[in-house]
Amino acid sequence: MEDGGSWLEYVHYERVDKANRGLSYTPEHTSDLVSNVWINGGYSVVGTGTIDFEFDAVTNRVSTESENERFIRLVIEADDIVVADFDGGSYAGWIATGTAFGSAPATGTLPNQQPVTGFEGAGLVNSYLGGDPSTGTLTSPEFTIQREYINFLIGGGNHQGETCVNLLIDGVVVRTQTGADEEQLKWAYWDVSDLIGQSARIEIVDDSTGSWGHINVDSMVQSDEQSWREIELTVQVGKKYLNIPIENAFDPEWVYLYVDGEETMDYYCELELADPAHADFWVYMDVERYIGHDITLVTRRDFTKDPAAFEQCYQSDEPLDGAAFYQEATRPQFHFSSRRGWINDVNGPVYYNGTYHLFYQHNPYGWSWGNMHWGHATSTDLIHWIEAVDAVLPDELGTIYSGTAVVDELNTGGFQTGSDLSIVAFYTAAGDHAPEKVLRSQAMAYSTDGGATFAKYAGNPVLDHIAGGNRDPKVFWHPESGKWVMVLYLEGSTFAFFNSPDLKAWTETSRFEFSAGAECPDLFPLAVDGDTNTLKWVFWTGNSSYSLGSFDGSAFTPEGDVKMLYAGGNGYAAQTFNNVPASDGRLIQISWMNSRGAAVFEGMPFNQQMSFPVELTLHSTTNGPRMRAWPVDEIESLHATTQSFPGQLLTTSSANLLAGMESDMQDVHAEFELVNNSATFGFEIRGVEFIYHAATRQIEADGNFAGLEPVDGKINMRLLIDGVSVEFFAGDGQVYLPMYLAPPETNSAMKIFTRDDSVTLKTLEVNGLDSVWD
Repeated sequence: MEDGGSWLEYVHYERVDKANRGLSYTPEHTSDLVSNVWINGGYSVVGTGTIDFEFDAVTNRVSTESENERFIRLVIEADDIVVADFDGGSYAGWIATGTAFGSAPATGTLPNQQPVTGFEGAGLVNSYLGGDPSTGTLTSPEFTIQREYINFLIGGGNHQGETCVNLLIDGVVVRTQTGADEEQLKWAYWDVSDLIGQSARIEIVDDSTGSWGHINVDSMVQSDEQSWREIELTVQVGKKYLNIPIENAFDPEWVYLYVDGEETMDYYCELELADPAHADFWVYMDVERYIGHDITLVTRRDFTKDPAAFEQCYQSDEPLDGAAFYQEATRPQFHFSSRRGWINDVNGPVYYNGTYHLFYQHNPYGWSWGNMHWGHATSTDLIHWIEAVDAVLPDELGTIYSGTAVVDELNTGGFQTGSDLSIVAFYTAAGDHAPEKVLRSQAMAYSTDGGATFAKYAGNPVLDHIAGGNRDPKVFWHPESGKWVMVLYLEGSTFAFFNSPDLKAWTETSRFEFSAGAECPDLFPLAVDGDTNTLKWVFWTGNSSYSLGSFDGSAFTPEGDVKMLYAGGNGYAAQTFNNVPASDGRLIQISWMNSRGAAVFEGMPFNQQMSFPVELTLHSTTNGPRMRAWPVDEIESLHATTQSFPGQLLTTSSANLLAGMESDMQDVHAEFELVNNSATFGFEIRGVEFIYHAATRQIEADGNFAGLEPVDGKINMRLLIDGVSVEFFAGDGQVYLPMYLAPPETNSAMKIFTRDDSVTLKTLEVNGLDSVWD
């Protein structure tokens, strides 16, 4: 080695001791280790060989005059310098102003705050004290910058200059960082290599009083390594799928896709790459469109995680574990669920040219909500679904939230290029979930090949941000006015209506206040008792609350009080199919069965399911018209076995007619006739009762109650049982309750019974069902 040579040329290193965020440079041959000398500045120097050398801690250079050297190995470890960890129960010299920060660090989530995660140790800075309206600052004592980076954890609001961390030198802001409108703290860093030796302070600012008007900060450390770095994977695409290992750590990072070196602005996703040998499940990216091209995936990787995560990805002609699709232990067998990942809201169900298209909120790369794409599945009979490639993917405007799909029969948008009519999808571009956050807006994509592929409209967004979290456009053609109609949720209890002649230019026509429900609106006409001369318009929201009234193409006028279709349970965000032929005559609806946080599908590579499609009808009652829901008739094609029981009197001592049957895949029908008004009767499925109280004229199901009057002294019930779910219907659909059950492995028993008094069982039919995946 020449005198004054740089030690970097001679050092083999690897990273260890992640918990302390230190750097460790280790000799290639530990047997060569001969000395370990500590010097000023917090550096550890390890030399190898038989020579003498000197190390200059200022220049990081080694000098030697030895003539007989063979090699030199050095370990140089720069100890991190903790600026603040906020774990000591006090701010330790930091000065707080205002009320937002209080007098000491928080220990976690504050009252009325969403769960705060990602901080280290026992405390953190959390300015949500007093809620978002509170404000203040928290300023550190002066310190000297001695390392190349300042690393810190940050969460909370994304308001430049208002919810931020600032680095001050001589009172001037030289570095700043905001949160990302998330309570989860994530690593950030400043490169301060040009500021080494200067005196500085850190200022944490909360000067925002609106939504996300707070800041979370923790673990501020000076280091010679940044807290995260970019990693990438480049492959020449030769097969249809790229298989990716995923970890359920709920800490996803944005992944950017480059094709032949150019970033594709129409695709981003978030995923949590698994460390080597620690994949909870595998997902696949359909890269068929890129065959013959080089693609590069780029993401950030925290220093606490293995940077080699991308090395496990591989290409294949079939997705990993493809043979096991739909065979998993708790996989629904006649309800739709995605092959991989999370699903939620139903989006844009539409019928075109003999095919039902079901779009839905989909996270194809994770088990929990987030990273929203529009998933896509098709069916010719509403029950056998074929999952297609995701239809609409995140872009720079945001992830893809809920909306509608329509068939543009008159080509008003001008998208049609061949014989196929255009299918046009409207969705919310969730800009608050974009890599570079922007306001939410409404956007459009269109298909000219029957729904096989979608292209985003070049003029997006078609509707700019209006208010709050505006979202979920419902669009349909209104023939009486000759215009397209959009219903959009704005914020609070406010919805807005818009018209357009061409799907591109939209004009607001009215607003409607509906306090009983929010988001996921739908609007459709229904004939009362099947009489097309007596139509009512139904304004519907995500929780199944609805209002009947009239609609003139511009404004909805409600009549009477608000109603609720679901009697409880797990149904949410239902939508009706657009463009069903008039010759069919049905209004068909499907909903998301929201597990509401319960780990129904824990351990599975998929999460959540849809309801079975139902037909909606409107019927006269003594309290005015009311909607009903009933399974579509196509379910009868799945009936594989049928066991019927003769009519008989059920008493409190009667044997269980369903003894020995396992609740797995059944369509169960029963009709009861009241003997008097004191009986309580019905079914018990895996310990959950679905019963009718004759004395109070109420249905009870898993703690949910709904009124139901007998018809000619009779009550009918129906249950669709599928693995971990049951959909319960009573009174020909006056009562509808979709819900989840405990897995059959824990209790598969079925029971029909009466208590308190006798009841006549008129009919009982148990139909065993085939799987739609066979």
